[in-house]
Amino acid sequence: MHANHKLPRRAALQWLAAGLGAAALPAKLALAASSSDAESPRLVVVMLRGALDGLAAVPALGDPAWAALRGQEAPSPNAQQPRPLDGTMFAMHPALDTLHRWWGERQLLVLHAIASPYRERSHFDAQQLLESGGERPFALQTGWLGRALHASGKPAVALSPAMPVALRGSEQASTWTPSRRGADDADTLARIARLYGDDRQLAEAWSKALVQQGMAREAGMAEMGAAGNANGFAALARQAGSFLSAERGSRVAWLETGGWDTHSQQANRLQRQLASLDEGLAALRESLRPHWARTTVLVMTEFGRTAVLNGSGGTDHGSGGVALLAGGAVAGGRVLSDWPGLAPNQLLDGRDLRPTQDIRRVIGAVLQRQFGLSTTQLQAGVLPGAASAERLALWRA
Repeated sequence: MHANHKLPRRAALQWLAAGLGAAALPAKLALAASSSDAESPRLVVVMLRGALDGLAAVPALGDPAWAALRGQEAPSPNAQQPRPLDGTMFAMHPALDTLHRWWGERQLLVLHAIASPYRERSHFDAQQLLESGGERPFALQTGWLGRALHASGKPAVALSPAMPVALRGSEQASTWTPSRRGADDADTLARIARLYGDDRQLAEAWSKALVQQGMAREAGMAEMGAAGNANGFAALARQAGSFLSAERGSRVAWLETGGWDTHSQQANRLQRQLASLDEGLAALRESLRPHWARTTVLVMTEFGRTAVLNGSGGTDHGSGGVALLAGGAVAGGRVLSDWPGLAPNQLLDGRDLRPTQDIRRVIGAVLQRQFGLSTTQLQAGVLPGAASAERLALWRA
């Protein structure tokens, strides 16, 4: 009696993805998409972990209370000044040069005084709630994007070491990180190809994984460096664009970057952080090329920061913040905000920008456009309790 050492199909597919290292797209993702959806819309979600100061990224220079709140943060006369957006109220941080250009092209929409339903100040709880899409932390264990993927049967890839909460709940969601291994042995790859030759599904998966690995190398994965490296985010964003542009690739990608918890010396730190974000989004657009016209990029963070600077030249955990919606499909060139004001009696708890928009409403609109979900599907299972997004004019007609 001979032992049967043949690997079960599912286990073989999982081993295949791991066997090529992180530089190969997971097999289930490569198999899930078809060439028929090459013209489908693309979605990229960028999570800024640590809580971006929205009042620094998009300052409200026209608010009568602005100078008293942030006057001491104003740059020196020789430094670049914030770039005007609407000519009266809002401007954009000078490090966001690409995004300001997109604003002029009407491909960037700013959503100000926005937040999830969370009103406490724990990064951990706030991120879990934002990614799960619930009304309170840990009310939901899966993520809004994972539930949307499950409902639509579509794949997605998170360019992160671990599966984000937002993508939990779908077998179609996979993670990808750049490989740090040496070059693959050509003889080993040839042996594996022969081993899979009699199994059509495994052979297809192996072939696509090799192609994806080649794409990763061409994108210059060695430039990625550490996850928080400024060049690293741009390289990951460029790789995300390559995945979304592939004929049989995913149409949804998740990116994230940390370092936004600016309790001290915020001005210099945000200059670097925002420049890195700007560079990464520019790389994403360049990598997507013609697909940019069908792309939506949602940039979000767990909460805003205090309206007043602290004694260390930074800001503490706050409430209302800013989100960005970019892409060739976006009806941009606007700040979408029910502005609450910055006077002491207008601030939440006397310290925070008061949220006037629920980010789940924007997320719902993004999901409906990407996956064609009905309002019933959206509110019943994907984003339970979220307000309708029907009246939001976020995309070009």
